[in-house]
Amino acid sequence: MDTFFISIRDIELYYADTDAMGVVYHANYLKFFERGRTGLIEDLGYNYLEMENEGYFAPVYDVYAVYKKPLRYGDQAKVKTWVETNDGIKTVYGYQIINQNEEICVEGTTTHIIVSKETFRPKPFKKIFPEWFNKYEEIKKQPTDK
Repeated sequence: MDTFFISIRDIELYYADTDAMGVVYHANYLKFFERGRTGLIEDLGYNYLEMENEGYFAPVYDVYAVYKKPLRYGDQAKVKTWVETNDGIKTVYGYQIINQNEEICVEGTTTHIIVSKETFRPKPFKKIFPEWFNKYEEIKKQPTDK
């Protein structure tokens, strides 16, 4: 059983999300990852707008996705999101997109860093947002979690 915090959000699939083969276009899963990440942050009582108002952004540094099973228009889907790792500089979020049968369709990660809005230079998450960082430390996936 998972001992780390997982946020779950429904994903509404639109016809416009699909490609010529009738399956969800691969790049749209990145939008679903973002919905999941935003939902996790909101579940914890934080939000990106507060970060931006403080003078910082959290851009994507790296993206990884594995496509295991297609989603089609009419399917029901959810995104599960958690904090995979959080080292004070980079935060890695983990994701699973699952269908109505609880089958994993896509899984992946995104890595984010904190940067100054003015210079776009990296800043340590641990120092800039210590409370937020500590909350991630509390709820992140541990090496013993599967």
